[in-house]
Amino acid sequence: MAGQKRKTARLVLENGEVFTGISFGAEGESVGEVVFNTGMTGYQEVLTDPSYCGQIVTMTYPLIGNYGVNVDDVESRQPHVRGFVVREFSEIDSHFQSIGTLETYLARNGIPGIAGIDTRRLTKMIRVHGTLRGVLTTEDTPVEALMERLQAPWMRDQILRVTTPTVYRCPGEGRRVVAMDFGMKSGVIRSLLARGCDVIVVPATTTAEEVLAWRPHGVMLSNGPGDPEDAPYAIETIRQLLGRVPVFGICLGLQLIALACGARTVKMRFGHRGVNHPVKDLRTGRIAITSQNHGYMVDPESLSGTDLELTHINQNDGTVEGLYHRRFPAFCVQYHPEARPGPDDSDGLFDEFMQLMDAVQEGRWIPRAEAD
Repeated sequence: MAGQKRKTARLVLENGEVFTGISFGAEGESVGEVVFNTGMTGYQEVLTDPSYCGQIVTMTYPLIGNYGVNVDDVESRQPHVRGFVVREFSEIDSHFQSIGTLETYLARNGIPGIAGIDTRRLTKMIRVHGTLRGVLTTEDTPVEALMERLQAPWMRDQILRVTTPTVYRCPGEGRRVVAMDFGMKSGVIRSLLARGCDVIVVPATTTAEEVLAWRPHGVMLSNGPGDPEDAPYAIETIRQLLGRVPVFGICLGLQLIALACGARTVKMRFGHRGVNHPVKDLRTGRIAITSQNHGYMVDPESLSGTDLELTHINQNDGTVEGLYHRRFPAFCVQYHPEARPGPDDSDGLFDEFMQLMDAVQEGRWIPRAEAD
């Protein structure tokens, strides 16, 4: 990392650990939940994924930034991370699509970064102790004062910070889908548009009556940040939509469906964030490598007594990765079938949604409970 002399940056964790490195990107101080992502590529999609709202993201791959940034790899209007942690960042961008360096991109968007620290040690610490709050700073603020900042109440309104403020339409000639934006990635819309859908994107606080007023063939529940229990408005809307229109949920969408049906969600120790998570479809036995980004999961024991059937599990830790409603046309997965970044093994789930909408529209759909 040759070039101008750089300021010192520090990452101070709530457990008292201090990592000292060099600053890149913006200067200043930022507080967030420190998490890690295991992807080798896809850092621009990570930065612009609204599900990272309120988090300081550590990349485990040792070299980040070598292909710069471009106009095609953004997943929302702007980055949402609070800070960026890497082992080494590239001052040179080398790619035919690049329009600038990662450092310039972070600086322009006010995101501080720290490089030159032992990201392997930090990742192992998070895996042992769980996600930790931290302060990333380029200032000379005493550690004691930074630790006091970490005692402040944590944000509980991430969804409201990232959802669309107004309704907008992405027109198509096919099935009409209302997409509830809880922090939706652009890849979800692209996947629907690729199938000819007429997509109506609505804010997270939209009521069931407002959704149904669009006369949709189906409803898409997007990914998003934070604790799903902090969105009772969305849970109630989903509860009222189930059974009245086909529903497909992704990531946070799965957790909200589970809560709407009486199941429970719990915070994971360090979550799933990366592009290489193996998931088994219990219906077919097929294994898919998936892209994931979540810190909460559905408690499998809480599914007993609900109308939800377990359809997918994580092959690494056995956590819930997919659910199907036994009485209503609704299903959901905990991972990201739209990928971006990641493999497209699960892209067919969007086709399954199309088939579900058609079956309901044509009167061919049979509830799982009756089919058994």
